[in-house]
Amino acid sequence: MPSDTNTPEFTPGYRALLRNREFAGLYAGFTLTVGASTLSGFALGTLVDRSTGSPFLTAVSMYGATFATVLGATTLMSVADGSRPRRTLVALQCVALAGACAQAAPGMPLAARFALLLLLGFFQSLNTGTRMGLLAEVVPASAYVPARSLMNITAGGTSVLGFALGAVLLRHLTPQGLFLAAAGLTAAALAVTAATVRERSIRPPRRPGLRETWATNAALLSRSGPRALLLNLWVPNGLIVGCEALFIPYAQEDAGLLLAAASGGMLLGDLTVGRLLSAAWRRRCAFPLRLLLAVPYLLFALHPPTALAAVAVFLASAGFAATLPLQERLLALTPEQVRGQVQGVESAGRMTWQGIGAAVAGATAQLLSPATTMTVLAALSVAVTVLSRPYVDRPRALPTAPRSPRR
Repeated sequence: MPSDTNTPEFTPGYRALLRNREFAGLYAGFTLTVGASTLSGFALGTLVDRSTGSPFLTAVSMYGATFATVLGATTLMSVADGSRPRRTLVALQCVALAGACAQAAPGMPLAARFALLLLLGFFQSLNTGTRMGLLAEVVPASAYVPARSLMNITAGGTSVLGFALGAVLLRHLTPQGLFLAAAGLTAAALAVTAATVRERSIRPPRRPGLRETWATNAALLSRSGPRALLLNLWVPNGLIVGCEALFIPYAQEDAGLLLAAASGGMLLGDLTVGRLLSAAWRRRCAFPLRLLLAVPYLLFALHPPTALAAVAVFLASAGFAATLPLQERLLALTPEQVRGQVQGVESAGRMTWQGIGAAVAGATAQLLSPATTMTVLAALSVAVTVLSRPYVDRPRALPTAPRSPRR
C-alpha cells in the first residue's frame, strides 16, 4: 500500500479521492459494472418470468449468481494477488463482456442461461477481489474507508437507478435489448479500466492457483480474530437482509415505504461513518453500529404500524455502516501480498450470507408470521454480535501466506 503521509485522524473527502486518476478509474469501472449487472439481472428476471411464470426461478435468475461467488472464493481467488493485477482485471472484464453479449442471443435455453449466470458469478467474485486488492494499493490507508464508503453509496444508488431505467427501457426494448445495453456498459467499464489502471510493480512474483488459495484461506480461518471479523461481516448482515426480504409479506402495499427507509438509512450510515468519523471514532462505533443493525427489528415482535416500522428500519439500516470499520480492521491485519484474496473472500461470503439470510427468512416465514421471523432473525444477529465481541476486539494479524513451491 502506498505510504500514508497524512495524520492518522485525517479523512480525505470524496472529491480528493476522485482527483486520484487510478482511483477514479477503478470507481468508474466499478459503477459501470454495477449498472451493467443490474440491467442484466433485470433483463434475465423479466425473461424468466415471461417464460415460466415462476417467482422462485425469477428470484434465482436475478440473485442466484451470488452463490457462485463462494466457488470463486474457495478455488482461484489467489489470482486477485497476482503480480499482474491490471492484466487480470482487464481479462475478467473481457469475460464479463462476452457473457453479457452471450445472454443477448435470442433463443438460448433457460438451462444454458442459468449455467452462464453461475459462470459469470464465479468470475465476478475474482473481479471483485482483484479490484479491491488494487484499491488497497491505489489509495493511502487513511483513504481506504472513505473510498469503500463512496463505492458502497454509489453501488446502492446505481442499483436503484438501474432497476428504474430497466423498467423504462422495457417499454421500448425486449429483454435482449437490455442485455445489449448491459454489454455496452460493460464495454465502457473495460475501456475505463484499461485506460486508467496501471500495472503494479510492488507485488512479489507468485503463482496463483488452487493450492495458493487454500493455503491463504486456511490461514485466514484458523485465526480467531480474522475469523470473528468475517463472522461479523457476514452473518449479522445476512440475517438482517433476511428481514428486508420479508417487507412485502409484512407490509403488503406499504412495503415500498420500508424499502425506501432501508435505502435512506444505509445512505446516512455510509456517509456518516465513511466521511465524517475519524479512525478512532470508527473503532469506537463499530460495536454499537453492529447492535443498531439488529436491535430496532426487535420492535416487530409488537407488530408496529407501518410508519413506526419505517422509523425502525431506517435506524437499523444505518447500522450496515459497521461493515466499514470491520473491513478497515481486516485490511490492517492482512499481509500486503494477499489483500486482494482476503477482501474477495470477505465480499463473496457477505453476498452469499445475504442470499442465505433471504432464503432462511422465506422458509421460516412459511411456518411463523413475517413479524415473528424478523424478530427471531434480529435476536440471532444480536447474539452473534455480542458473543463474538471479545474476539473482534482482540484480533491478531495473519501470518504471511505460504507460497506454493515453484516447479
